[in-house]
Amino acid sequence: MSEINLDLEVTGALKAKPENRIRPLLQGVITILVIFGLWQLVVIVFKLPAFILPSPQAVVIKLIQRIDVLAFHTWITMQEILLGLILGLTMGMVFALQMLLFKPLKRWLLPILIASQAIPVFAIAPILMLWLGYGIASKVVMAALIIFFPVTTCCYDGLRSTPTGYLDLAKTMSASKWQTLRHIRLPAALPALASGIRVAVVVAPIGAVVGEWVGSSAGLGYLMLQANARMMIDEMFAALFILALFSITLYFITDKFLKRAIHWQL
Repeated sequence: MSEINLDLEVTGALKAKPENRIRPLLQGVITILVIFGLWQLVVIVFKLPAFILPSPQAVVIKLIQRIDVLAFHTWITMQEILLGLILGLTMGMVFALQMLLFKPLKRWLLPILIASQAIPVFAIAPILMLWLGYGIASKVVMAALIIFFPVTTCCYDGLRSTPTGYLDLAKTMSASKWQTLRHIRLPAALPALASGIRVAVVVAPIGAVVGEWVGSSAGLGYLMLQANARMMIDEMFAALFILALFSITLYFITDKFLKRAIHWQL
């Protein structure tokens, strides 16, 4: 009897797996359809002209017509966001480790950390353009700076909030500082770091696009400015749609990876 019940549970689990995979996709499709429906309703009810708010149909048509141009600029922005994430995450974790391992450095590094967020992003962007030029480097640094603070603070808080029982056990077993960091502090800090990474993935596109607005020759932000200047509002919305779709996809991919990597906490 128990074997039959076990077989039924396994069969039910196997049947549930495809449903669990299809459900998020179905929810996403329904959400997009609802947004597009409300969008079209606003255009019809308020009789808005195309240069104020184009219809979803016009945006989709423009998306198909200009797919080659949009794909080129999307690739540029994707590189800026991903490289900015790598640089920002590396800088944030290094700063957090420095503040944890070298206590005297904390009083020097903390003002730098606060100043990185106290100065508005738009104020830093022209300086970066002057120093790094109008290429991809200035946008990568801009994206890295905007995610530097959340990553550093989350990582540092996670490293600092390691359960004291684990640390006492490490001392009892004569673990070195490196062994304690590698086997106890870093695993304990992963959930907090994961929260910082989620925030970073969401805000990194802001830094890249702001950099493109200030000065660039390619990218979705540049394309949106050019389309706005030529009153091609449907093309501007098409670029905005691709940017939003890429950001949402990047977030959910990151979230799924983090849940698998830290399955005991998330």
